[in-house]
Amino acid sequence: MKYNNQRPVVIGVTGGSGSGKTTVSRKIFNELSQNSILILQQDSYYNDQANMTMEQRANVNYDHPLAFDTDLLIEQLSQLLDYKAIEKPVYDYNLLTRGTETIHQEPREVIILEGILILDDARLRDLMDIKVFVDTDDDIRIIRRIQRDTQERGRSLDGIIEQYLNTVKPMYHQFVEPTKRYADIIVPEGGNNQVAIDLLTTKIRSILMQRGNDKIINNKDSTI
Repeated sequence: MKYNNQRPVVIGVTGGSGSGKTTVSRKIFNELSQNSILILQQDSYYNDQANMTMEQRANVNYDHPLAFDTDLLIEQLSQLLDYKAIEKPVYDYNLLTRGTETIHQEPREVIILEGILILDDARLRDLMDIKVFVDTDDDIRIIRRIQRDTQERGRSLDGIIEQYLNTVKPMYHQFVEPTKRYADIIVPEGGNNQVAIDLLTTKIRSILMQRGNDKIINNKDSTI
């Protein structure tokens, strides 16, 4: 695939756990699936904890900014912006550490960066063209988290509630919610807000056209 001289468009999508940010990201992706597009999840960049015991890993606060290898995320996002391929890390939720295998990721014209703390670091914010905060009530977020973690990750209800009360909720109010002030667009109701998603996709298409990317608008090269 040939690229022009313009850097890719980066859309940051953030919000609390269970806010619907992943749904919003995927809906934007699907709306633009005829474009050259990818989704890069911050969750892939949890720290490598291979040198820690399982007990130590279990006690890590995964909703704190220090839980992420932000330097690696910035390095690899910068490589994608230079149209260089990366080897994206894979996080193993069962082992609570980074896996030994990686995923080869080619650059794309549109990058959706999704995660709870992507607006916390100024270096990351400076790489984004559009910053989106998905704003959802705490009660809805905990219900969604319970459904996800019981069905997809096999966790117990007591464990989910304990983690939510001890780390997820306080970290949201300490670190995630304050980043709302950096957002260009605040999306209430998450993936149910089709008007906001339509406006976002229209804006992204407009940026691509302004950058002279109209020749790749119909390219079907896209990955999540």
